Amino acid sequence: MKTILITGARSGIIHQVIEQLLNKNYHIYVSVHTENELVRIQKKYAEELHITCLKLDIQNKDDYKQLDLLDIDIYIANAAIGMGGSIINMDIDRVRENYETNVFANLELLQYILNKMIERKSGKVILMASLAGIMPIPFLGSYCSTKASLIKWAECLKLELLEAKIPVTISLIEPGLYKTGFNQVMLENKYPEIENEAYFNNMIEFLRLQDKMILKMSKKNLISISNKICEAIDNKRPRFIYRAPFFEVTAAKLFQLFFE
Repeated sequence: MKTILITGARSGIIHQVIEQLLNKNYHIYVSVHTENELVRIQKKYAEELHITCLKLDIQNKDDYKQLDLLDIDIYIANAAIGMGGSIINMDIDRVRENYETNVFANLELLQYILNKMIERKSGKVILMASLAGIMPIPFLGSYCSTKASLIKWAECLKLELLEAKIPVTISLIEPGLYKTGFNQVMLENKYPEIENEAYFNNMIEFLRLQDKMILKMSKKNLISISNKICEAIDNKRPRFIYRAPFFEVTAAKLFQLFFE
């Protein structure tokens, strides 16, 4: 039975993935950021024998110690936060917080797990990026840039693993906009940053209307992206990049083709 460690597993796409994995031959370590979140997922998965719930703050090295006794075959780096605001005046501490979680802490835990995989000469890393990492979204520059950074880290890591002939695979998951709650929070938290800025205060009504339209168009059904993640988990030779949903993937490719 292979073991999977998932970070940032409190809700959303990852819960759909876990549901699809329950009848397969995996033991899943489902980890969340806080004790309160741990209580909730312990209740949710109380009847599942092949799920172990952990409190794992990826910025807390003391939390890493509980992983020392685990042989992780597949690591899914899903922990992330989303900060909104204008690049012109966004509080730099919020940007740092975004990078500390989405980039630096994810990289630090990746190194911790990856070195154990290299010692065992096997393993699979799946990094949750975003289409926002390749297609810029105004007022979400902090979040977009963290995901772009994660994508570039993964591209470089893939080449290093190939050159060193290290038998560990790496895959990127790049979801578009899904109705998970995460995106709603991220779109909303930009307003305290921009409402008092002279540059944008006459645009607030338009931006809120735009957000409503975006959220209305977002996918409620998570199966298109959860299927991609499960494919990366199950496949012995997974692809490097998995993206969904189709319409947003097409839009991102057109953006790269005509605007970059």
